[in-house]
Amino acid sequence: MEELGRRAARGAGVTVAAQVARVGVQMLSVVVLARLLTPADYGVIAMVLVVVGVGEVVRDLGLSTAAVRSKHLTEAQRSNLFWANTLIGTVLMTALLAGAPLVGHLFGREDVVPVARQVAVVFFLNGLTAQLRADLQRRLRFGAIAAVDVGSQVVGAVVAIVLALAGAGVGALAAQQVTQSFVVLVACAVLCRWIPSRPRRGVPMAELWRFGGSLAASQIAVYIGNNVDALVIGTRLGPTSLGLYDRAYRLVMTPVSQVRAPTTSIALPVLARLVDEPDRLRRYLVRAQLALAYPVMIGAALLVGTAGPATAVLLGDGWDGAAPLVRFMATSALLQTLAYVCYWVYLVFGLSSLLLRYTLVTVALKVVLVVAGSTWGVVGVAAAYTLAHAIEWPLSLAWLSRHAPLPGRRLATGALHVLGVGAFVALAAHAGTTLVHGAAWLVLLVGLAAGAAALGAVLVVPAIRRDAADVVVVVRAAVSRRR
Repeated sequence: MEELGRRAARGAGVTVAAQVARVGVQMLSVVVLARLLTPADYGVIAMVLVVVGVGEVVRDLGLSTAAVRSKHLTEAQRSNLFWANTLIGTVLMTALLAGAPLVGHLFGREDVVPVARQVAVVFFLNGLTAQLRADLQRRLRFGAIAAVDVGSQVVGAVVAIVLALAGAGVGALAAQQVTQSFVVLVACAVLCRWIPSRPRRGVPMAELWRFGGSLAASQIAVYIGNNVDALVIGTRLGPTSLGLYDRAYRLVMTPVSQVRAPTTSIALPVLARLVDEPDRLRRYLVRAQLALAYPVMIGAALLVGTAGPATAVLLGDGWDGAAPLVRFMATSALLQTLAYVCYWVYLVFGLSSLLLRYTLVTVALKVVLVVAGSTWGVVGVAAAYTLAHAIEWPLSLAWLSRHAPLPGRRLATGALHVLGVGAFVALAAHAGTTLVHGAAWLVLLVGLAAGAAALGAVLVVPAIRRDAADVVVVVRAAVSRRR
């Protein structure tokens, strides 16, 4: 068990380092591409990706997670899962190629049709990749996964920038999606060195399908809830408004997701080994929440406080309307992160049916709030999106605490500490931006310095110092080279 903890910690260290690199690549591509493309270009690709995202959940059907969490996965089961993902990906690719005009009609934009057809091949590529990547996760090859993720981001960004410079417009963004998926497929195939056998009957697959199906249903509901804002904006307010919203969303959520999502591949196999040790599991969850939430909080709070100059520096001219959206998105990112450990618990205890019921409730809440918020335009949608997550976080703790050994009170206390520090840092950063006038980069630097000073000052509070000590323990374990 001690060896498992060290492997998980080393995996976390490698993953965090890789995610920092990915965030750097993505931020650089955002800065460059925002100056080469228009909000309308981003609006068109966002319309397509709303549809593609739903298809991606269906294409995976929860089978990757089912494979990762399975304690014993036979060669025949693994091969059957591979062919299932590939078949579904092929069907979805064909459906989007044929149905692209319907996507264009949904948004009232003919220029959506060719872009949808360009991106359709992503379904097929990702279908081939799904079980290869799952195998790397099962074997705890976090370094390999990290290298693949960073490499695909770099190649995709380079291709997009070159095509944008050549005047490809939104086609550059479509090519970026396809390139990333292709690079991941090739790299995973080389690393796995595995050739699936032919599909076989009589293989025990029922439990894998049952878990994956319930998980996929909840993931579809989550995706609809997370993207109802883009759907409403795209259909009611047009591509320019959607482009502004999408850039604000991607500017904040993409780096946060890159930090947050891979932690599941580390936490899930570790938690699966702790299900029979509830006390150790609870301690792991509390520290994991702090280690995940505090770094996200620092970035989110600084961005909330300096959204105006940060948007001007990162996106350039023509994106002024994104600043208030960035503030709401940063707040939402932190609230989502606080609830993330609950998602791990659903998975590790196999509570996919319970997760589905909870998700349907929260999605309904989000849809109602977003549709109502759209009355006040794109900013109203962003505010409604944030309000929904503010309600979902405590609801998630209360819901799950009744069904699993979740340390609800300790998680809630830690989360309140994070939110309190975040509010203090954001206010200080915003106050700093009011002290100087001039170039946006200078205002941004002063705001960041004020926020950093506030973060240092808050360490005088004993409870926050204890939180920081827990985070340091996790970080030290992550960078340890002991074996």
